[in-house]
Amino acid sequence: MGLLLAGLLAALPLLPSASCRLLAQEGGAGSGKAGASQGSPAPVSYYKDIRPILQQHCNGCHQPAKPMGGYLTTSYADLFKAGEREKVGIVPGRPDQSYLVEQIRIHPNGKAEMPKGRDPLSPAQIDKIVTWIAQGAKDDTPPAARTDVIDADHPPKYNSPPVITAVAYSPDGQFLAVSGYHEVLLYDAETLQLRARLIGISERIQSLAFSPQGDKLAAVGGAPGRFGEVQVWDYRKGKLLLSAPFTYDTLYGVSWSPDGRMIAFGCADNTVRAIDALTGKQVLQMGTHTDWVLGTVFSQDGQHLVSVSRDMSMRLTEVATQRFIDSVTSITPGALKGGLMAVDRRPWPKTIPVRFWGRTLQVPRPPRYQKVPPDTPGVPPKLYDEVVAAGSDGTPRLYKIHREQKREIGDDANKIRDYQPMPGRISAVAFHPQGMLFAAASSLDGTGEVRIYDVRQSVKKIVCEKVTGPAYTVAWHPSGQRLASAGFDGIVWIHDANTGKLLRQFTVLPGSPPASNPGTPNTPR
Repeated sequence: MGLLLAGLLAALPLLPSASCRLLAQEGGAGSGKAGASQGSPAPVSYYKDIRPILQQHCNGCHQPAKPMGGYLTTSYADLFKAGEREKVGIVPGRPDQSYLVEQIRIHPNGKAEMPKGRDPLSPAQIDKIVTWIAQGAKDDTPPAARTDVIDADHPPKYNSPPVITAVAYSPDGQFLAVSGYHEVLLYDAETLQLRARLIGISERIQSLAFSPQGDKLAAVGGAPGRFGEVQVWDYRKGKLLLSAPFTYDTLYGVSWSPDGRMIAFGCADNTVRAIDALTGKQVLQMGTHTDWVLGTVFSQDGQHLVSVSRDMSMRLTEVATQRFIDSVTSITPGALKGGLMAVDRRPWPKTIPVRFWGRTLQVPRPPRYQKVPPDTPGVPPKLYDEVVAAGSDGTPRLYKIHREQKREIGDDANKIRDYQPMPGRISAVAFHPQGMLFAAASSLDGTGEVRIYDVRQSVKKIVCEKVTGPAYTVAWHPSGQRLASAGFDGIVWIHDANTGKLLRQFTVLPGSPPASNPGTPNTPR
C-alpha cells in the first residue's frame, strides 16, 4: 500500500510551496522593478501622519509663544530652520543629519531627549518620522487646510466679534480676562482698556481660571477633533509658562486646586483629569462619566474633585488615589432632565462676626465637618462643602458634596435646594466671593439672561438688565460689587451686583473703541 501511495504522489505535477508562491507574488529575487517597489516603504504623509505626532507631542514646547531651544514645530516651514544650537531640525533625505531625529531616538536606557520630561515616542512614530524625512520630507497639506500663521507678530484679525465662552477676574481685581480666537484678551478691569493679547495655538478657549495666588492664568481649549490644550500664563509678563496637549478634542471646565499646585479640566473623551501646574504631568484621570465632562471644581481642602458632565451626573473623585467615590447627584434614571454644564464651589468666609461687650468682632470661622453616614462607621469626617450645578434643564441646584446618610435607590439625598429655573440652558454659574449669592448665565433661541440668586432662597434675587444675546459665562469682581458676563454676541456686560443695573459694556473686537456706556453700545459688526 505504501509503495502504491508513493507512486501516485510521484505521478502528480509538482506544486509550489506556500513560501514559493509568496516569493513569486512579491516578484522574487530577480523580478526587478516589482521587487523594488514592494521592498520600499509606503509613502508617509506630512499632513496625515507627521503633523498629528508633532501636534500632540511637540507643539506644546515648540510654538511661537514658547520656542524652546529656538525650534518651532507648529508650521511646516519652521521644521527646516536651525535653532539655538545651530543644528537644522530636518534635512530632507538625510535623517542621519536631522536634529529632530537625534532628539527623538530612544537610548539603550529606554529614554529619549524629546519630548522633554515625557515618555518617548513609540517606535512606530519614530519610524514614520525617519521614513518621511528619508522620502524628502514633502508637504502634502491640502490647499483648503492651509491657514495663516497666528502668533504675537501676526495676531488674529476679527471681521466680527468672537463668541465669548469665558471671562474671569484676577484675584486682585486689576484684570479681566476674556476668551477670543487663538488668544486670551486681558483688559484693565477699571478702564476696560486692552492691556495684553495672550496668543497661543488653541483656536478655541473654552474656560479660564486665575490661580488662587493670583500670579498665573490657566486657559483650556483646543481645536475640535484635533487636540486639546492646557495653557498656563504669567499674564503680567505675557509669557506662556506651560502648554500641555491632552486628548484629540477640546478641553473644558478648568479649575485650580486651593494650593495652586494642580489644574483640573474636563475632556470630550468622557474623562476628568488633573495635571501638575508646573510640569504639566498628569496626576489624575477618572473615567466613569459616560459623556463629555464640562466642569470641575476642587473641594476646599483639595482632597476631592467634583466634575459635571453631559451624562446628567455630578461625580466625586478622591484626588490622592484618583478613585471615583460617589455620584453627588441622584443615580435614579430620569431624576435629572438634561446634561450638567457648570459647577462652582461655595466659598466660606474666613471670619464670622461675634458680638462682644457691645462691639462686633471678626473671629476665625471654625471648620464645619460632614456627618458621617451610618453605613460607613469609623470613616473620618470630611470638611463640609457645597456646590451649585446647572445645565440643560435650566434649574440651578445646590448640593453638599459628601454624603451624610445611607444611599437609597431613588434618593437625591445630597441635594439641598432647587432654584427657580432660568429660560433655556445654563452654561455658567459662579459664587459671590462671600458665598451668600451666586450668578448664572443662560441662553434660549437667540436670547440670554443673567440672574443673581440668594443661596438661602429658591427664587431669583436679581435679573441683570440689557443682556441682549445668549449668555455663556459669568464672573464676579473680587469686591463682590460688580458682575461680568458675556456670550454669543461678543459683548461683555458689566453689571452692578446689588441692583442688576448695566454699568458698562464693550465689544471684544481688538482695534475698536474699548468701552461704552449703556446709552451708546458697541454693536457687533
